[in-house]
Amino acid sequence: MRVAVVGAGPSGVFATAELLTRPGVEVDVLDRSYTPFGLVRYGVAPDHLKIKTVATALSRVLADERVRFHGGVELGRDLSLDELRSVSDAVVLATGARDSRRLGIPGEDLPGSFTAADMVPWYNGHPLDGVRWSTASSSVAVVGAGNVALDVSRILLKGGAGLANTDLPGSVAAVLDARPVTDVHLVIRRGVADVRFSPAELLEFDHLDVDVLVDPTEITLGSAERARAAEDRLVAQRVAMFTRWAEAGAVGAGRRLHVHFHRTPTEIGGAAGVEAIALRDNRSGRIEELSVGAVVTAIGYRAAAPAGLFTTDGAVHHDAGRVAPGLYVAGWLKRGPSGVIGTNKACAAETVRALWADVDSAAITGGADGPADLVRSRLPEVVDWSGWTRIDAAEIALGATTGRARTKITNHAELARLGAAAVLAEETR
Repeated sequence: MRVAVVGAGPSGVFATAELLTRPGVEVDVLDRSYTPFGLVRYGVAPDHLKIKTVATALSRVLADERVRFHGGVELGRDLSLDELRSVSDAVVLATGARDSRRLGIPGEDLPGSFTAADMVPWYNGHPLDGVRWSTASSSVAVVGAGNVALDVSRILLKGGAGLANTDLPGSVAAVLDARPVTDVHLVIRRGVADVRFSPAELLEFDHLDVDVLVDPTEITLGSAERARAAEDRLVAQRVAMFTRWAEAGAVGAGRRLHVHFHRTPTEIGGAAGVEAIALRDNRSGRIEELSVGAVVTAIGYRAAAPAGLFTTDGAVHHDAGRVAPGLYVAGWLKRGPSGVIGTNKACAAETVRALWADVDSAAITGGADGPADLVRSRLPEVVDWSGWTRIDAAEIALGATTGRARTKITNHAELARLGAAAVLAEETR
């Protein structure tokens, strides 16, 4: 059996690991980036160093002699899904969800209006995605009630200097520090009992030079919310933290996180760029305006399915991961943008069980050669696993010059040069 897995992020690598549990299986892992690890490399916040160590476990899977890594190959651009299926016994799609949901309000397309899909890849140094951050103001609005909104808020308030011990690219640090953000307005549509922030991420603000400002009148709980807090430990922890911040008030920190509950954005205003955001108080209906120089929306992601596949609410139609015999999905493309990195393990296992069921019933059979020859004929610059190890070594060496474990290389052409087989040929002469 030769199976193609599209996507070298956690869901794709976990699926690969499951596939390798059967003898006689070889896996081709394709990724549009020259580098592996997907969300771990380009989605996890730079200062969450412990979470990023999962890349070590993912590396062990991709380095297996039964796996071939093909970096710099994009499905739909470099080869079609039909072509990939024709040279593979089975295909597992694990391409994630890269598109952001939108607010659908006037002014959303103004310069200075960003989505999480713009910001997160940018501050993580993705060479293909993201939009360069810029604002003429020290005040920014972040819309969202999940951990991504907290990540964006924290990165902006820390600035480049506050992220000096991370793999944050130097170019990103320079932009963040050129016009420091001193005030982030976190806009949340619902009440304190409904937010999805993890208590651990909230606690990180206690260790920053940041005042967390909460209006005590906005965190008053109704009877239903009190009941939820009594039944759900996480809800109770979140309520307790926001209550503590509301009681503490400002203590004179250098930067501020203003938390606005029960607010729905109605319009982003400005002439040549973002100058303000209008919010409706969901309790009173009153409209208020915040003066900000940029808006970042972090209200969820959507998956873009390969041509010919259908999605509902950002996920491909499937049955336990099976789209059709020989074609499967895993990760966010399968279940929508939910869960943490570890959630992808059980998700991938379910998908591979569906694949094995099709093998055992002879719905799919072995014998394919795999996509390697097709890929190489079209993309001679494709980066294999040895190419990634050269990129990896170069980033570690670059980080050592400033006392970091790693500094990411963000230039697409430089990643291609380092990862190309021609570099290895030069070095071995």
